[in-house]
Amino acid sequence: MIEKMSLRTIGLSIVAVLAAAMALQSIWVAWSGPWSMAFGRNMLMGAALVIVLISWPVYRLDTEPSRMVRIAGAILDTVLVAVVIMACWRFTQVEHLQEATFYIFSTYDTWLALAGCVALLEATRRLFGLPIVIIATLMILYCLFGGYLPGIFNHAGVDLNRTMQNVWYGFQGVFGMPTGVVIRVVMVFVVFGLLLEGTGASDALIRCSVALTGKSRGGPAHAAVVASALFGSMSGSVTANVVGSGTFTIPMIKRRGFSPAMAGGIEAAASTGGQIVPPVMGAAAFLMADLTGELYTTIALAALVPAIFYYGSLFAAISVQARALGIEPIPEAERVKLSRQDYILSLQFILPILAIVAVLVAGRSPALAGFAAVVSTVVLGLFRKQNRENPKIFLNALVQGGKACASILVAVGCIGVILGVLNLTGLGLTFASLISSISDTWLFGSLLVTAFACLVLGMGMPTLPAYLIIVLVLGPVMTKLGADMIAVHMFVFYFGVLSAITPPVAIGAFAAAPIAQASPMVTAFVALRLAVTGFIIPFIFVYEPSLLLVVDFDPVNFARVCVALGLAIWMLNTGIVGYAGERIGPAMRVVRILMAIGLIIQEPALQYVLIVASIGLLVLPGRFGGGHADQAMGKQVSETKGGL
Repeated sequence: MIEKMSLRTIGLSIVAVLAAAMALQSIWVAWSGPWSMAFGRNMLMGAALVIVLISWPVYRLDTEPSRMVRIAGAILDTVLVAVVIMACWRFTQVEHLQEATFYIFSTYDTWLALAGCVALLEATRRLFGLPIVIIATLMILYCLFGGYLPGIFNHAGVDLNRTMQNVWYGFQGVFGMPTGVVIRVVMVFVVFGLLLEGTGASDALIRCSVALTGKSRGGPAHAAVVASALFGSMSGSVTANVVGSGTFTIPMIKRRGFSPAMAGGIEAAASTGGQIVPPVMGAAAFLMADLTGELYTTIALAALVPAIFYYGSLFAAISVQARALGIEPIPEAERVKLSRQDYILSLQFILPILAIVAVLVAGRSPALAGFAAVVSTVVLGLFRKQNRENPKIFLNALVQGGKACASILVAVGCIGVILGVLNLTGLGLTFASLISSISDTWLFGSLLVTAFACLVLGMGMPTLPAYLIIVLVLGPVMTKLGADMIAVHMFVFYFGVLSAITPPVAIGAFAAAPIAQASPMVTAFVALRLAVTGFIIPFIFVYEPSLLLVVDFDPVNFARVCVALGLAIWMLNTGIVGYAGERIGPAMRVVRILMAIGLIIQEPALQYVLIVASIGLLVLPGRFGGGHADQAMGKQVSETKGGL
């Protein structure tokens, strides 16, 4: 047992050192620029794989396997770590040889690269499960044996040597552009989010949110929405956001009278949406700017109005549910009052955001903005007495940040295997052509296929890797059919984000359910209902890009879409809950839901008619389905504004 413990302790110490080093290098890279491609990407990927293979051993730590199983597992993990180190080091050697002479890849190179890919897939399996690993494995098999397939899936045939040259030793596979973007831009923001949480900024954020929403009926539910929107934007991790803020907000929501599943669903839906909130968007804004060639400010501005509608719909859903349950605002005597100290501590999350915006508006790089955010977070964190007395807090945050970076790098590396095969065989173009031929000139069909692919690939995976592979494969199809490039990227990103609350995986809901003491699947469906507007908004801005402000902006169309969407959100929520200041019958609930569906269809004539009809329904006497009570909509807006 002592031997087992000592070996495990040594392994975890190695992980801590590597993770802290990875976090520190991400800060250095943000300041000074990326490492040489000949050794930077592969060494960081190698470190990430070692971190994952040791942190997530082949057998679960909460089980008690037999001695033989433990020994076999330790041997397997050791072999995989050794393979990773050898394969990554060989990459650097081969790069130098290719620079010096015309290098012919040997059998040793081929099999070592294949072993490296196997280790990468095994690390991915431990983190994210089998689905993405199965896809990557099938891609490699297709590369090797696709020459025997009939029809459009047939290719000229690629042997193992050529496959590994592209997937492992080239810059179109594991160490390709996505890995480079993550190292250059994304990692520093991941570290920033973990430092922000570790130094106590999330506590101040939650307290301020609770105080600002105290007058609304939703109370702590609305506070969870505000806190999760702001913190989720900076952290980029749904699970971390749910656990970080949910442990505080979910019990408060339950005490206000919401059911456990509703409390968990509110937190899951709010935490998931944090990634669509500018200015940081969980680092997606910077990745999207890099892929589209647009300015960061353009991406952030495009994300603004859809994010407002997403969280506005959550506010509306919570308000309707609170009124239906008869929940009253928190008595004034019980509301949280902000002190001078609270206002000072709130600067801990306000100033880093302002630093990011200031650096980007000044025309500097996103990486430098991340560096400024990290430095300001550390400096402001030192103003907290507990942080000064226990500097280990900063080290722990760096270690956690390094581990989070390692997880993202492993996922992107696995995506690189898929992209390498797509580039080598032309399957990406074939698949895009197939989708295009199926949908022909039917953009809506391509959008449905893309949305489904995003939801499937995003289940259990970080949003950024899922977004990358879908937008690189299917993005050109939608653009070819007339969709704007920014709208396409935002569409793909939205559905990659929303996969976190889409059953059956719904990782955000499954993280919230234990805290709420509710059924994970029921929590997932509640979160799905609350966030239903998020599944609608992407279709709207593809068909009416004025909603993005930066694409074909037309003030009249923008106003029409905003009014129609606002009314649709209210009609949909009151129709689903069956309450609009008073109970409404089944027939009127159906009418409201149908009107909501009509309002989101981008046919101006239909929308104008339904806008008039909806406004009429809001002011009609109560006997026509809760009409006069729909004045509660206006009253609730006033309450919410007062709370904010």
